[in-house]
Amino acid sequence: MLSLVLPKGSLEVATLALFQDADLAVVRSSDVDYRATISDPRVSDVRILRPQEIPGYVAEGRFDLGVTGRDWIEETSSDVVTLAELPYSKVSDAPVRIVLAVGERTSAREVSELPAGLRIHTEYPELTRRYCERSGLNAVISLSYGATEAKVPDIADAVVEITETGRALRAAGLRIIDTVLTSNTELIANPTAYADPVKREAMEQLKILLMGTLEARGQVLLKLNVDRSRLAEVVALLPALDAPTVSDLAGGDACAVETVVNKSDINVLIPALKDKGATGIIELAISKIIH
Repeated sequence: MLSLVLPKGSLEVATLALFQDADLAVVRSSDVDYRATISDPRVSDVRILRPQEIPGYVAEGRFDLGVTGRDWIEETSSDVVTLAELPYSKVSDAPVRIVLAVGERTSAREVSELPAGLRIHTEYPELTRRYCERSGLNAVISLSYGATEAKVPDIADAVVEITETGRALRAAGLRIIDTVLTSNTELIANPTAYADPVKREAMEQLKILLMGTLEARGQVLLKLNVDRSRLAEVVALLPALDAPTVSDLAGGDACAVETVVNKSDINVLIPALKDKGATGIIELAISKIIH
């Protein structure tokens, strides 16, 4: 039913892992195969292509659904429908930034201090051009095909480059002046396909699986028993999506409690619960959280 295009390159591993965890495993003959399949009746065709190309292909109707970054949607000015932000990048769950960076020895600390005729090299020439227009920055913009940060100061005065942590830019002797764009990975759709009720329903169902999987990451289900007399003390320690689920155990003197908590808090929480009288504490992994 739906043709799907997924990103190759820096987002590839994280994207395939998300689909795997969402029970939408992407199967292909090898890591370099651009064709793939998903064993799901809603997905008829899967391709793995460069994220730069994906917004245009989806806008043109070559694919119904795609995953790419907001940076490439903006760079290509593609007319697509954003179904959801998928908060992950190549090494973390944080959005990436497209930044303007200059050599560490450059005296300018703000965009307004940069000289006219600034030579900017970037993989995002259109995004950079619009940014310069908004900022009143007179610059000569050149397309870069990679290793952009290595071109300062001999070939370029500044770069507009993608960064997740800023580490690579600092290692190259560059200093960030401004953020051009904050970019998340997005699930996008072709407008015509999205207007089709049958395809839209299938898209929304896939989105539910992906978003539920992302929400479950870093969360665990905690189950425990506690005497009714100490229930309030235990519940006071528990964070929850809404409120802990509390039910009576046979006999009426004790309760069973379950709730969802952050995995990062569990090492402190479990001993604290034990100190408040909780027993039979069980920690369970969660695959999806669907609201």
